[in-house]
Amino acid sequence: MMLPLDSIHPYERNPRQGTNPESDRIKASIRATGLDQPLTITQRPGAKDYIVHSGGNTRLRVLNSLYKETGEDRYATVTCLFKPWRCESEVLLAHLRENDLRGGLTFIDKARAILDIKALLEAECDSEALTLGRLQSALQQGGYALSRSLISRMGYAVQTLLPLIPQALHAGLGRPQVQKIRALERAARQIWQSHELGGDTTFDAVFAALCQRYDDPDWDTGLLRNALESEIAEQADVSVHLIRVELDAQIEGRAMTIPPPQDDPGAIREDSDWLERPPADIVCNRPESIDPESDHTHNQPSADVSPDSKHSEGRDIDPVSETLPDNEVDINPASTDFECPAATIPDEGPAGVGVSGAADLKSLRARAWTLASRLAQRNGLNDLVVSLPSQGLGFTLRDVPDPALADQLDETTLSQLSLVWWQLAACAELTVVPVSAIVPHLPTESVLRQALEQQDMARLFDSVWTLDPGQTGYLLWRRLGERDWMDLLNLMDCYRRMHRLAEERQLDLWTQS
Repeated sequence: MMLPLDSIHPYERNPRQGTNPESDRIKASIRATGLDQPLTITQRPGAKDYIVHSGGNTRLRVLNSLYKETGEDRYATVTCLFKPWRCESEVLLAHLRENDLRGGLTFIDKARAILDIKALLEAECDSEALTLGRLQSALQQGGYALSRSLISRMGYAVQTLLPLIPQALHAGLGRPQVQKIRALERAARQIWQSHELGGDTTFDAVFAALCQRYDDPDWDTGLLRNALESEIAEQADVSVHLIRVELDAQIEGRAMTIPPPQDDPGAIREDSDWLERPPADIVCNRPESIDPESDHTHNQPSADVSPDSKHSEGRDIDPVSETLPDNEVDINPASTDFECPAATIPDEGPAGVGVSGAADLKSLRARAWTLASRLAQRNGLNDLVVSLPSQGLGFTLRDVPDPALADQLDETTLSQLSLVWWQLAACAELTVVPVSAIVPHLPTESVLRQALEQQDMARLFDSVWTLDPGQTGYLLWRRLGERDWMDLLNLMDCYRRMHRLAEERQLDLWTQS
């Protein structure tokens, strides 16, 4: 049928929200040869004019433009194919199907059309809400098959992301990116809740603000992730590396845990919170008399002598201080003088006085392993610490950091992670330990193992960013969170105590337990 051009109108619900990139080509083709195919039209009940039924909005717009420009009669009437009206949802679905077949439809345009169809179907069927399954069936019957998961992502894109990142979505942000953002939001929400930082409303506000901050046609999900990590780390007062590791674990659907120390019948067991408690006062028994002529006195080390031991005679000794390392370093932020309390870092005793049985090697090793594991976990190295309950310094590292981190982390974050690795390596004496003692604990494919076996330290230095040692304070010490700083200080103190105890007892840490 032939209809006047002015009696045909575009479909106002057309899924394509932007300009068709093929408009100029279509205009040139119609100018040269006219319409190749008739316009498919329909008519709403009671309406006088017609609307485009399934595709053809761009061609109709071009015809109006050409008629306005030229006034030629050949554009004044249009060859049309009429289809009877059935319902609004059918027409919208027909437009979606035709637009999608021709390509160039953005993900957000498709998603908005699907949600419009859902609303129309609910109105036409007098239904409160269509389930994903029923919507999927209705779309399939209309010739537009989608999976339930894809429909769900489309709903997320329209209802959650479109108000927050319209520029990115209209610029062509696709399904894979939407899926990544959704996974990131879910994982970040779980971590937010696990750290008890507030309810969903608080997290939603943070997520929305960060999305809006980075909304841009050149969207980068990595920027949003970095901002979320920093925000959660700041709110939780933990290292950003810990949050990064937690996010990876949540997104990949795996647990992030530190395994318990290996059972050792000789190790001293304490409650898991002993590391969090302030150190007990150091109380040592000074012998009542020392016979300078006694060979035993000269040849055997006596008990520890605290600088304040003359004030501690007769006090009950806390059993914890007899069995655990008792001079955990304590930095009091409120202190303004330079004197260090005797109960915090004891002075060295007089010459010839060593570390007594206040702590044995097994408990010191267990403590070193716990401190190293906590430092590693909070700084993105949680899989690298190996327990050595009866050998060495209580732990070692199984490998170098993941080389992929060099591409994923900014320079500041990578430098801190690398320096933490080297601090742990120093406390484990990684590069001075007998190779035969450490290699059995390292995986065959470990870069660290290969470097140690081949005595190729250059390979090790190439695999772990080795910064100027003079920058350690600037790049690590001042940046560490308070808990990490305390754990590092206590780990170094534990290292010293093990060596002093071994020297006193004339033990080789790597061959004797």
